[in-house]
Amino acid sequence: MTPNPPPNITVKRDEGVVLEFEDGLVAEFNLTQVRLGCPCAECRSIRERGDDVWPRPGSPLPLRISDAGLHGAWGLALTWNDGHTTGIYSFELLRAWADRAAETPS
Repeated sequence: MTPNPPPNITVKRDEGVVLEFEDGLVAEFNLTQVRLGCPCAECRSIRERGDDVWPRPGSPLPLRISDAGLHGAWGLALTWNDGHTTGIYSFELLRAWADRAAETPS
């Protein structure tokens, strides 16, 4: 089941993404977490080879979100300052990340 879009989504281009879900759970993800977890096929392939998706040779530093927007009613599309644009972060994926983080003791 794909959850509804979170009623509050804040993209902090130099910091990360904050989502507040309908049940009140607030999830904060820093830029590196989001970039390293990119769900696109290219990034999955890079991770499967055991490499990091960021930084890559020639990647600009620091990492930054250049643009962000909703992708339909099911995801968040991000454009990164390294030119990467193909990762669409479904709200289902982001909620799973949030739930996993909430279960992990600090």
